[in-house]
Amino acid sequence: MPEKHIIVGIHITDRLKNATAVQQIFTTYGCCIRTRLGLHDTGEGFCSPSGVLLIDFIGGEQKLAAMKNELAAIEGIETKTMIFDHP
Repeated sequence: MPEKHIIVGIHITDRLKNATAVQQIFTTYGCCIRTRLGLHDTGEGFCSPSGVLLIDFIGGEQKLAAMKNELAAIEGIETKTMIFDHP
């Protein structure tokens, strides 16, 4: 059976304050993260304090729940999940 594609969106409202804690969680679940993409507004003389990360997660739904619980414990972090099943 083909695997599901699990995409997790993570909104970080204060990147400078929370980057270290978020990175520690990503390191813990590093073998479950196939792809990671970070997005934030930036330009000459400007760098947004907030950002969005997109994660392609392959560790299964139990590990996903554990990672999301750890992220939710950090103030200013919001997650959303999309799961694509393949018939």
